[in-house]
Amino acid sequence: MVTTPENHSADEQLKSRALWYVAPEQAEIRSEPVLALQAEQIRVRTLYGALSRGTESLVWAGRVPEVEYKRMRAPFMGGDFPFPVKYGYSSVGRVESGPAELLGKLVFSLSPHQTLLTLATDAVALLPSDVPPARAVLAANMETALNAVWDAAPGPADRIAIVGGGVVGMLVAFLCGHLPGAEVTLVDINVARESIANALGVKFATPDQAPSECDLVIHCSGAPQGLVTALSLAGEEATVLEMSWYGDQPVTANLGGAFHSRQLRLQSSQVGHVSASRRPRWNYARRLSAALALLNDARLDVLLTPAVLFNDLPAQLPDILGPGNSILCQLIQYE
Repeated sequence: MVTTPENHSADEQLKSRALWYVAPEQAEIRSEPVLALQAEQIRVRTLYGALSRGTESLVWAGRVPEVEYKRMRAPFMGGDFPFPVKYGYSSVGRVESGPAELLGKLVFSLSPHQTLLTLATDAVALLPSDVPPARAVLAANMETALNAVWDAAPGPADRIAIVGGGVVGMLVAFLCGHLPGAEVTLVDINVARESIANALGVKFATPDQAPSECDLVIHCSGAPQGLVTALSLAGEEATVLEMSWYGDQPVTANLGGAFHSRQLRLQSSQVGHVSASRRPRWNYARRLSAALALLNDARLDVLLTPAVLFNDLPAQLPDILGPGNSILCQLIQYE
């Protein structure tokens, strides 16, 4: 049942604790009041979350360009860019108040790092029974990967290179690796990524050993040099799908040389829009539910870094989000 007006004041005594980015490379945990539920709302106690190293490192460092403030807002973000902001979009928890049919259910939401969440019932997705809650934190990244694969439209037996072995790149490679006969290679400068790529069922190569004449190249590294590599691997009239977002970093793409004579196609992909190939039939809720269902594979646990406790996040962020860290998906545990 939804909380009644009689215990409204009791709800206001509840406190939620949330991570806020307060200045360049500084974060703190703040306490916030929890208000009584309204109709069609639920309260969720968070169990697990995850840091998105690519996006959140830009937020943490204060490198979100002013022209992107609106587009970069997360669905349930608090505050305003550049600081202070309550940011994040990967949260798994258990419903503890709300409609009877949802009580006790495990749900995913695009929520920031916070212990208690008050959300509309249609703002969460139920976890499939065969997907563990810790692995479900990959849902937002899987949704990004799924949308990119729709944009790229790879086919069976294609030679496919994914440049950049972060979480999204690994998930794109994982999805492409399911295509019959496809030759899928994860390309990264970090040779430690090889065992992870192999565990997900795809090949690995450093840029100097990567296959050439690819039918499709997907760039996910977030580094300008990665885009140079991606363009060099594309075969004649092939597509290079650009997934990286560079914040305020200038990017020089090599569009001279053979770019025009080989008629390469450079295309962007962004999860904020359902892929044009699916848009007439799919909405965001259907896409997120599909992403959760795709996490029913224990091999994906290789992407999760052992959990850091929520209370320890402010002290751990310099290491987690700092340059040179090889962490893929940093799991956050709340209980």
